[in-house]
Amino acid sequence: MKKRILFILTLCLSFSLFAQKKNKRVSDRKQNTIETINEVATATEDTRTLKRKVAIARFSNETSYAKGLFYDKNNDPMGKQAVDILSTKLASSGKFILLERQDYQLIKDELKIADNEGFQEIGADYLIIGSITEFGRKNVGESKVFSRSKTQIVEAGISIRLIDVSTGQIIYSEEAKGQAKTSNKTTLGLGKRTDYDSSLSDKAISAAISQLVENIINNCLNRPWKSYFLSYDQDGIIISGGESQGLRLGDRFDVFSKGRKIKNPQTGMFIELPGKRVGQITIDYSGGESPESEFSIVSFVDGDIDKNSLGKYYIKQID
Repeated sequence: MKKRILFILTLCLSFSLFAQKKNKRVSDRKQNTIETINEVATATEDTRTLKRKVAIARFSNETSYAKGLFYDKNNDPMGKQAVDILSTKLASSGKFILLERQDYQLIKDELKIADNEGFQEIGADYLIIGSITEFGRKNVGESKVFSRSKTQIVEAGISIRLIDVSTGQIIYSEEAKGQAKTSNKTTLGLGKRTDYDSSLSDKAISAAISQLVENIINNCLNRPWKSYFLSYDQDGIIISGGESQGLRLGDRFDVFSKGRKIKNPQTGMFIELPGKRVGQITIDYSGGESPESEFSIVSFVDGDIDKNSLGKYYIKQID
């Protein structure tokens, strides 16, 4: 009897110790989970992205497809399809503010906006010029004794150029091809027949653009975020950009004077030499009703600029 009682007490003690250890492990796991969440939140806070302003200047159809007698190049449906698809993919990345620019002539206008000697207005940081270089549709079929198959295939080629508005230089250029297809098969006359599928055009163009979007994003984000002075008077120092681009109160940015431009005799292109750091500003207030009209009021933490020559300076994200 004594042995049985001793055995029961020993068993109860073992269960008690096991429960304590289990509760401790659960508590440790909870504590580790909380710490991990805090670490992830901190990492996200440190790696936030300042949005770049991007405009699609034009997207033309350079193929002979769908160009009849009454074709209007300024109202090309395939070009509009490509613009819509590219805009949607760039917007879904959450890294850009897309501006409406639907005319190739506006490239020159943007360059005037970013004129080194003129007044700096709020314009796009980058312009995208695109074209549909290839487009074709074909049917491939196979007939056997008891069965028949048919495949509709659409192939599209897309060319993209990315232009830095501040310099007018092409910083990225690439071409990609996409394909979309649908198939059917009938046996002894039984089975679903596939009619003409107009959605394949969108899918082929989308497939080609998808191959280019990541490179567009990387080429924009690999370059530091920039802004410009709008005014400097008794009412304050105002720069372009605001909350929608990711600017927050207390953020600091370096101020540079623009470097001298020299002409490359081999290419005929002008090269801007590195600028000189002249100070640092902090964001005191942000306002504006839309990304195109947003502004921020800043103050100098150190250094200063010539308020009568605002076009000679630019604001840059701290490296």
